[in-house]
Amino acid sequence: MTKKLINQKDKLDEVLINTIEPNFIFADKPINRFNIINNNEDAHPGNKADLLKDLQSKINSIENCSLKNNSKNIVLGDGNINSPIMLIGEAPGTEEDKSGSTFEGEIGELLNKMLLAIGIKKQNIYCSYAINFRPPEDRKPTALEIKRYSVFLKEHISIINPKIIILMGSSAMEAVTGINTKISSERGKWKEIILKNKTYPVMISFNPSYLIRFPENKKYSWEDLKKIKKKIAELKIVIQVK
Repeated sequence: MTKKLINQKDKLDEVLINTIEPNFIFADKPINRFNIINNNEDAHPGNKADLLKDLQSKINSIENCSLKNNSKNIVLGDGNINSPIMLIGEAPGTEEDKSGSTFEGEIGELLNKMLLAIGIKKQNIYCSYAINFRPPEDRKPTALEIKRYSVFLKEHISIINPKIIILMGSSAMEAVTGINTKISSERGKWKEIILKNKTYPVMISFNPSYLIRFPENKKYSWEDLKKIKKKIAELKIVIQVK
């Protein structure tokens, strides 16, 4: 599985890029600058539910993983598996570990409010995590853990095949894009990743748990949400009610 990342505001060096990857096509449009398959069609003609069950079995078969060994439940994902929006958080916490569901408790309440502010209900999109088991004491996942689980996350994204990916938190950012700098310097900018020859627009934003600890940053998340709403309108995305 391959991945390429582009920050749309960066100036690309055409000569340098062509020495690495000869199939780039340069244009003024910010999206779909690559000669690749459009992801309007489902990436998997088979049953998504069956593919997700297979993925969950793969993750559950991991050996020598302290995260798995110290967790009560795997948290794969929930919501509408056919949604054009996929939201990826960092890792389950105590309440998610108990329930096996994403974004519970106070964190879930805040996320629901954030999404409703742009006319989206959480149950109508698909939510998951970069790490599928709760880290001990709700600590931040290590770089090694993020890398180990990113293989499964990329497969997860390909199965859901969304039109937009929302990454909430630095662990989600690192798992999907490979960026491990401060999230404050990367959030709010549309980026693109390529998985299995398909392009996915990506928006990085703060995790709700971070906003609970540092509420002064909610104003930045609101700017990110407005950009997401605008992109949904530009791409004429319809979010079906579940």
